[in-house]
Amino acid sequence: MAKVYYENNADLSVLDGKKVGIIGFGSQGHAHALNLHESGVDVAVGLYPGSPSWDVVKESGLAVGTVDEVTISCDIIMVLVPDQIAFQVYKDHIEPHLEPGKTLMFAHGFNIHFDAINPPPDIDVSMIAPKGPGHLVRRVFQEGGGVPALVAIHQDATESALAVALAYGKGLGATKAGILETTFREETETDLFGEQAVLCGGIAEMAKTAFEVLVEAGYQPESAYFETFHEIKLIVDLMYEGGLAAMLSSVSDTAEYGAYTRGSRIVTPETKAEMKKILAEVQQGEFAREWLLENQVGQPHFKALRRITAEHPIEIVGAEVRSMMAWLND
Repeated sequence: MAKVYYENNADLSVLDGKKVGIIGFGSQGHAHALNLHESGVDVAVGLYPGSPSWDVVKESGLAVGTVDEVTISCDIIMVLVPDQIAFQVYKDHIEPHLEPGKTLMFAHGFNIHFDAINPPPDIDVSMIAPKGPGHLVRRVFQEGGGVPALVAIHQDATESALAVALAYGKGLGATKAGILETTFREETETDLFGEQAVLCGGIAEMAKTAFEVLVEAGYQPESAYFETFHEIKLIVDLMYEGGLAAMLSSVSDTAEYGAYTRGSRIVTPETKAEMKKILAEVQQGEFAREWLLENQVGQPHFKALRRITAEHPIEIVGAEVRSMMAWLND
């Protein structure tokens, strides 16, 4: 049974007298910095010189400096820049200042697990990974709650790495929902697989393909958009709140019967076999090498795929349909 930590398992006072450096102020960075600051933690944000976020950080009431300056002055350094640049930021601006006893933290295990970053043995290396985008981590905290998170320890030089990580998670609000113990390997591989096979890849491709099938059969693009894309949120919200049973009990009997009898014709044994191939590519580091190489040559394939997706008819029709939904603008 997996171990889950809650409010009474974490002591925020562990961070007393310690300074936390948040490297990056993007989606996760801003949420971590502000939540910790409002929990009474001493926080500084590290950015590159000239970053457009510099003034935003200052206006938020937080200390800000270069990554080098923040790494030097802080006891705990949380790296929250994109995976593809984290190893270079680490090598140039963090590694030279890592003194024994410091803590290096991540919100995703990618660079540690795939050996892009290899910290010295005399520091703690841990992970707190909120299971939600930064804006949600921030909003739920402001509402008095917390988004669940994962915790993992890669190195425990001080023998207090877990206590520090849990205190950090409590400062984010995560212990109110629960922090699940895992490993860098498990978090990295399951996260990449979930993104590719379901959350970002699988759902998007299924929606685009279903939209194309309806339009090619002569149905109005707007109707196709509503049925294959717009209503995904309705279904996902029901699943999120109560699982498959709650979702299926909320839809019509017709929809439920159709789900039981037709869903397996879409996700076939061949689909499962392809998912296993994707998982193997993640586990063997093939995807990581491909992604890092793509960035080394300037992201030509990535940018082309992004452009192709933006030009898909479902995006064009979707923008028109959403423009009629005033509440989305709110």
